Amino acid sequence: MKHLLTTLILSIMSSPIQAQKWLDTNLYPFNNKYIQLDAGKMHYVDQGKGDVILFVHGTPTWSFLYRKYITELSKNYRCIAIDHIGFGLSEKPEEFNGKPQSHSKNLSEFIEKIDLKEITIVVHDFGGPIGLSSAIQNHNRIKQIVMFNTWLWETKNNSEALKVDKIINSGIGKFVYLRMNFSPKVLLKKGFYEKKKLTKKIHKQYTNPFPNKSSRNSLLNIGKSLVGSSDWYQEQWKNLDKLEHKPWLILWGTKDKFIKTDYLKKWKKRLPNAETKEFNCGHFIQEEKTKETIDEIKEFMKREN
Repeated sequence: MKHLLTTLILSIMSSPIQAQKWLDTNLYPFNNKYIQLDAGKMHYVDQGKGDVILFVHGTPTWSFLYRKYITELSKNYRCIAIDHIGFGLSEKPEEFNGKPQSHSKNLSEFIEKIDLKEITIVVHDFGGPIGLSSAIQNHNRIKQIVMFNTWLWETKNNSEALKVDKIINSGIGKFVYLRMNFSPKVLLKKGFYEKKKLTKKIHKQYTNPFPNKSSRNSLLNIGKSLVGSSDWYQEQWKNLDKLEHKPWLILWGTKDKFIKTDYLKKWKKRLPNAETKEFNCGHFIQEEKTKETIDEIKEFMKREN
């Protein structure tokens, strides 16, 4: 009865793409689905049938980052990609605190409400601590992990993180994030090694979800959490043993200016049995090395199945 009620609610809340005039449905040809969580209405994509692949984005991206993965992998798998509350096509409530631990709680609520099992979870950037924390909490539902550039340990002793934290917590930091849409307009560009991969057409799909000051709180709040949630990251790192024995595929951009190869070394030390593939690209591997990483995920899924 519980699952039947959930299905009915989701059916009522689902609708074809229509809402946002800026949304390029040629690039993002999916149906909108929505689910009401405690924190707000979450948008997600649910395409295909079969084993579940759950895509979790970071900042300032949204499920658009995984559009080509969904299109290709949904031919053989059930591909689900969420937009965190405050991002993409999800609701942007001003009262939501936007911390990664809150996003992780939302993701766990989503997984439980949809009743996902045997999940291959794919994480990137802030989606790493968000997704991996949720995976730790729901480890019995997780089959394996695919990980792009990310971290899961304390940041309060990282000098580069502290520099960013100082800026983002200043008056100037708040101004450029909220008034100038700094994160998707400027930082996103810096994350690319091969700049031509970020065309104006694609870039608009990352800047347009944040049209005004009130819609950008999620960007500022998660930025403040880079160091602000340091102790929470470390707590997740300590609890990673619940996932360590599962199959891992690490896909890493070695030209990333934000999350560098030192991070990868730490992951390799913690996960010596993980399969690792390195690519000559920046932070947004999904845009720069799309086909190559899709092929790696395909092979990983075949082997582990």
